[in-house]
Amino acid sequence: MDNTTSASDDEDNEFYDAQEEGGTGTLQEDSSFILNIPVTTHHNHRRNSNDATGSSSEGEEGNSETQQVLVVAENLDNMDMTDRISVHSSQALTPTLSNQSKVVRKRRTRVTDKPNYPLNLWSIIKNCIGKDLSKIPMPVNFNEPLSMLQRLTEDFEYSEILDKAAQAKDTCEQLAYVTAFTVSSYSTTSNRTGKPFNPLLGETYECDRTDDLGWRCINEQVSHHPPMAAQYCEGRGWRCWQEFTMTSKFRGKYIQIVPLGYTHVEFPATGNKYTWRKVTTTVHNIIVGKLWVDNHGDMEIFGEGSAKGVKCHLKYLPYSYFTRDTQRRVKGVVMDNSNQVKWVINGTWDTKIEIAPVTSTSGSMENPVYKTGNYKTAWTRRMPPPDSDKYYNFTLLACQLNEPEPNLAPTDSRLRPDQRLMEDGKWNESNQEKLRLEECQRARRRQREAEAETAAAEGRPYPPYEPIWFGKEKEEGTDQLVHVYKGTYWDSKAKQDWSKCPTIF
Repeated sequence: MDNTTSASDDEDNEFYDAQEEGGTGTLQEDSSFILNIPVTTHHNHRRNSNDATGSSSEGEEGNSETQQVLVVAENLDNMDMTDRISVHSSQALTPTLSNQSKVVRKRRTRVTDKPNYPLNLWSIIKNCIGKDLSKIPMPVNFNEPLSMLQRLTEDFEYSEILDKAAQAKDTCEQLAYVTAFTVSSYSTTSNRTGKPFNPLLGETYECDRTDDLGWRCINEQVSHHPPMAAQYCEGRGWRCWQEFTMTSKFRGKYIQIVPLGYTHVEFPATGNKYTWRKVTTTVHNIIVGKLWVDNHGDMEIFGEGSAKGVKCHLKYLPYSYFTRDTQRRVKGVVMDNSNQVKWVINGTWDTKIEIAPVTSTSGSMENPVYKTGNYKTAWTRRMPPPDSDKYYNFTLLACQLNEPEPNLAPTDSRLRPDQRLMEDGKWNESNQEKLRLEECQRARRRQREAEAETAAAEGRPYPPYEPIWFGKEKEEGTDQLVHVYKGTYWDSKAKQDWSKCPTIF
């Protein structure tokens, strides 16, 4: 979906109330659907991550021609309901059987309740219309006590889907599970309207859940203008990395967030690799009514490496009163390297995703009809605790992300004082500390700019800022420079060698 189109569509929906949590119910009535697939003439999904004019909903990018397909579910009434039960639903942040012999750390299950500090939202943001919100200082009253680096880590709350994908023998089935994983990362956005802290340049965040969830990741803020984070995560038979940046504009009635970086997942056992970019997120009712979030747009997931040629087209339907579709609906198809649909994706981004294999094809080449076998659940959302509205609507994993730990890098988000003060309910002190940290960051930037001017006047080179744990490399198949994990963080932690870390707090 083109961003310009989505913006105009949203203006008609500004004052709609948010959907009730988990109100989508069963998807059986929606298991048959029509989908327009862009006709891709060449593999040209790579774009500059910093291209703010590009759409994050890139399915129709550069394509005006589409093919309409009809998906028909077979034997829906006789569906084996055991296929609709996620085999991983019981994992819910508990140790797997293979790890129960290990000593698993006992983690906290909640954070301090959010204090009641009334704030006139409009008095602060009325001067922000049309501006990039990442460049505007905001009080912590709008925040939640997590940094953007920690929010990115929540993408792996349902990492068991990737574990399942790593075991898939068929590439198209594997991509169907990867697609379910990409959708699962949006589940926490349905009722999380707090803004994460903008990380300081050089800020890091590690999350080692190898003992219970089977993965660990390291994130670093690698650029301040534009704000950009790099992430690398390794799990059971897979590794995932992304370079995340975005534009965010306040449009008067809503805030629109357009992600620009790409995410990749690779399965080393087969060499299969998949790449995608996230869709647009819009926060509605900024001035009047209850804040609510919608995710909308088209997503293309491309196979690379040994999976080159396979792809998934996924559509996130925007919220609308004038539709018979289930709200928050997501539907899509997985195609092989001959552009034949092999798997079907169906569900909602706040409840569950089901996948089904295509069993037969009929109709014309221009308007094919795909009949599916039984749907099985690839992902089901684990609902947050019933009292989570008291503490920022955090899930169990979110509550654990900022839990203090020993032996961290001195740049870790858990050690950020303004964020810690906010979590402890000391918002006045937190705002004072936030201003101090931001001014220190501006002072460091001014110093670098002055040093660069001096070097230029003397005719000598001045090295640009270099991240500690990520380095710039030319991306495979393009001339674009991206941040790639150097592979040194966990060794440095084992040695407690933090000599390369800057002082930012």
